[in-house]
Amino acid sequence: MKYHLPLPALLLLIAVTDGCASPGYYLHAVSGQIELLNKRRPVDEVLNDPATAPRTRQQLELLRRLRDFASRELGLPDNRSYRTYADLERPFVVWNVFATPELSLEPKQWCFVFAGCVSYRGYFAQNKAEKFAAGLEQDGYDIYVGGVPAYSTLGWFNDPLLNTFIHRSEADLAGLLFHELAHQVVYVGGDAAFNESFATVVELEGVQRWFERHGTAPQAEAYRQKIRRREQFTALVLQHKARLTEIYASNLGDAEKRAAKQKIFDELRNDYTALKRGWGNHADYDKWFEQDLNNAHLAAIGMYHRHVAAFRKLLAQQGGDLGAFYRAVKELANLPKTERDTMLKREP
Repeated sequence: MKYHLPLPALLLLIAVTDGCASPGYYLHAVSGQIELLNKRRPVDEVLNDPATAPRTRQQLELLRRLRDFASRELGLPDNRSYRTYADLERPFVVWNVFATPELSLEPKQWCFVFAGCVSYRGYFAQNKAEKFAAGLEQDGYDIYVGGVPAYSTLGWFNDPLLNTFIHRSEADLAGLLFHELAHQVVYVGGDAAFNESFATVVELEGVQRWFERHGTAPQAEAYRQKIRRREQFTALVLQHKARLTEIYASNLGDAEKRAAKQKIFDELRNDYTALKRGWGNHADYDKWFEQDLNNAHLAAIGMYHRHVAAFRKLLAQQGGDLGAFYRAVKELANLPKTERDTMLKREP
């Protein structure tokens, strides 16, 4: 699924508590990671290679500047991550499988080393992801298989820049890079809402500062408009997601719930058409709506934004000082989850 955040990197680490995982899955995960690492080349080497396409060279030069800015101006880790490049010769780095019951929005969970439990299971090969998803579908789950262009190991390896995302816009590249590096600053296993909301605030603040120093007024305004569309899309989906939650929790029979489910998805499409007219027909989310939508497509919508307002206020309380902000977030991360959630719900 394309979340347009810009596409944030979902993690693929070796599953350790999923009783259904086979030795083949572990082997696939390890071999996929090794392939990715073996294809890395230093960015300078790629730039100096006469065979490098002009467009690729241009984008890598931009990404090198963005990477330096991230550490120098945003206080993000100054390490080897995103200082190499790998051409995987495929459109996505991983394919994630999402699954929910037919009449529930509660996603199936898989647990991973360091990343904790998350609502997807990732594969480096599309056919393996689709085969696994087909088995879940036979078991009665709503399923969705989504290609993911960016990938992070949270700093455990020196993650490379990838052909799967380097040709995106300047704003998207900046946001993606800042978002992923933010995960290396703070990451709480098993608390996706906390992790993604924090990284999203770093992303938003970082892109704003980048354009203030190195961009133009039209670029900055185009980025702000894109963020507004993203927020409106998320709000629209969450509104219908809440209605589905009420229906699934009601005393209606299964047949009535299925009919109501279809009706809500139809209304969601109609409401998006109206929303898009207000955007001047920007087609940011057309591909998402072209899918045969089901519960699984909604699994992660809103996760990246649940605590964004709270983290934005926390940054403002630190006077915009990112270093102080990171320290405050680390203090929150050290709290028990219930206490952490309570603190965040107080904001703003």
